[in-house]
Amino acid sequence: MGLQLFDLTGTVALVTGGNGGIGLGMARGLADAGAAVAVWGTNPDKNATAVDELRGLGADAEAFVCDVGDPEQVGASFAATLERFGRVDTCVANAGVGGRAASFLDMSLEEWRRVQRINSEGALHTLQAAAAHMVERGEGGSLIGVSSTAALGGQPKGEHYAHSKAGMVALMKSLAVELARYGIRANAVLPGWIATDMTALAVESEHFNERVIKRVPMRRWGEADDFAGIAVYLASKASAYHTGDQLLIDGGYMQF
Repeated sequence: MGLQLFDLTGTVALVTGGNGGIGLGMARGLADAGAAVAVWGTNPDKNATAVDELRGLGADAEAFVCDVGDPEQVGASFAATLERFGRVDTCVANAGVGGRAASFLDMSLEEWRRVQRINSEGALHTLQAAAAHMVERGEGGSLIGVSSTAALGGQPKGEHYAHSKAGMVALMKSLAVELARYGIRANAVLPGWIATDMTALAVESEHFNERVIKRVPMRRWGEADDFAGIAVYLASKASAYHTGDQLLIDGGYMQF
């Protein structure tokens, strides 16, 4: 069987927040393995650039402007994705926002809800639409939720972000149990310190690199392309009996 286990030819993957960072790294991996890829993002220019790159890999790709925090936009975008591709075999709920307050004591309800709207409710809307489609189609599928090591280690002054990412882990474990009877697998991916637009300030901080990145056993920042392989594995037949898990992609940070 060999590499045929990882062949995604004939399948369709949806990646929210797939126009940059970890999402684009996953989309590149999925495209390179033969999947057609639907990218959802809120920035039309970044969407177009991502699609051009994916098509350059030989993939059938299309982008859709979608704010995952808006259930009506999610419904419309999922319908448009199905009209364009006919099916969705893998859904990656990756779209997310960061959050930081002066302190937990000073965190406003507005700031809390801003993060939950995308990270928690956006995942709800996206995964509900994908799961309903997969159940109706009756051919199984793979749901992937992008969480964070903040779900395990905590994030001071970012409790709303950590809360949303811990919720993602619990959600994927619960979906794994409920949807297994339909042949649908659900797993969470937990990135560590990854160089993206969201972490740009930390990447440029000498103090942060000295105090934090030197503690990463792999001794470097993670890159978007470090998530290509895990996306292909979870979308493929290679993970046919792998569900309800939380997979750390952190260079060993949480073990040290």
